[in-house]
Amino acid sequence: MQYCLFTEPQMGATYADQLAYAQAGERLGFHGFFRSDHFLSGMGDGLPGPTDAWTTLAGLARETTRLRLGTLVSPVTFRHPGILAIQVAQVDQMSGGRVELGLGAGWFAREHAAYGIPFPDRRFDLLEEQLAILTGLWSTPVGETYSFEGRDYTLVEAPALPKPVQSSVPVIIGGGGKRRTPELVARFGTEYNIGFPEDHQIQERIDNLLAACDRVGRDPGTIRLSIAMSTFAGKDEAAVAARAARIGKTLEDVRDGTNIVGGPDEIAERIATYQAFGIERVYFQLLDLQDVDHVEYLGAEVLPHLPV
Repeated sequence: MQYCLFTEPQMGATYADQLAYAQAGERLGFHGFFRSDHFLSGMGDGLPGPTDAWTTLAGLARETTRLRLGTLVSPVTFRHPGILAIQVAQVDQMSGGRVELGLGAGWFAREHAAYGIPFPDRRFDLLEEQLAILTGLWSTPVGETYSFEGRDYTLVEAPALPKPVQSSVPVIIGGGGKRRTPELVARFGTEYNIGFPEDHQIQERIDNLLAACDRVGRDPGTIRLSIAMSTFAGKDEAAVAARAARIGKTLEDVRDGTNIVGGPDEIAERIATYQAFGIERVYFQLLDLQDVDHVEYLGAEVLPHLPV
């Protein structure tokens, strides 16, 4: 099992806040640091304002040594795929080959309006073309060029440079769609993130992926399964309630039967449930980036008790 920190910096976090989280996570033995890619907060005022995901990851690439680094997930609306391919490959070089790209169709119309970013209806079509372009650019041999002609993007004899350090940058695709999302995972994905499901939804989403793999001839064993879940850890109910209160929630709100909540034994039991489904990576979504003690508690008190 792999355990990663997953943050939402648009809710209010500086680069320094994210650096403190990432460096604590690295010291405490977490596998990776992942962040959302948003420019507007859906909760609270978001002060001091957003940070760009790939600028942040470039900085963290030089200030960490072991952590996997990536997005969960970058919307296709924010960046042209040719530029995104260059950004990701460069950050992969800066990190020595530790980058992963989560890519999605995007959903938050309000942030697009706020920053003047187009928000077309056909975002899944954009996602399909971008996945083809990104994987095509990275896999083109050095000295050869890459061309692509689609409905939305055309590339003509791109030099397909720079190359990532990794022979293949892991591509994470997530969501609960019944057909189109699983088929994109089966065609292009390294990892299928089943998102924030209730327990009764997990097997259905896995079954949808298995069916998609069968349709396209992909071995499902080559795709890592992961889950992301809001996490509120603490030594007792008072500590959990205090963490919930910091983001405007009550203890009852976070103890909804789905979130990861509690101390080492309770969290270990929750993770064992995920592991039984074949899930190999868990993203602990932590929503308060000023609470580095949350990372410290998870790493020092909880992580040693979790399934390996």
